[in-house]
Amino acid sequence: MSLLQPLNLPPAPLKLSSKAGRVFVNCLVRKKQIVLTPEEWVRQHLISYLHLHQGYPIEKIAVEKQIQYDGFTRRWDVVVYNAQFEAAILVECKAPQIKLSHEVFMQISTYQKMIGAACLILSNGQQHLVYEIDAEQKSLTQMQHFPKNQF
Repeated sequence: MSLLQPLNLPPAPLKLSSKAGRVFVNCLVRKKQIVLTPEEWVRQHLISYLHLHQGYPIEKIAVEKQIQYDGFTRRWDVVVYNAQFEAAILVECKAPQIKLSHEVFMQISTYQKMIGAACLILSNGQQHLVYEIDAEQKSLTQMQHFPKNQF
C-alpha cells in the first residue's frame, strides 16, 4: 500500500522529504520531521482539514500526548482545545486499511474518560465517524459533519 494514498479529505499542504530511504512529513503541529506512516498521513490531513477548513487555530491543536490509564501508558492522536484550553475534540486516527471497528471506538472511549472532550472523531482517512457527547444526558449522538470552530 502506498503511503500517499488518496483520502476522503481535501489535499493538505504537507512538506515531504526523504532520508536513507524513509519518507518524512513536517508535522503541522509539532513543527518537526516525523516518519510518514499510513496513520501519520491520515493524522496530518485531518489536522490540515480541522485548521484550514473548519477554522481551528493550529495553536489549539495538540498531537500524540501520553496519558496514564489503568496502569498503562497510552497516547491519544489529536486533541483540539477551546478558548479556555479545555479539550473540545478528541480524534483517533487509523491507517486507511484499518476498519473503524468496535475496538477502535472502545479505544477512543478509554481516552475520553480521561480527557472529557465533548466531541469524538474517528477517522481512517476514508471513513469519518463524528460523535457529540452530552455529559448531562449521558448520551452520544452521531453527527453528519465535522464540527466547525465556534470558540
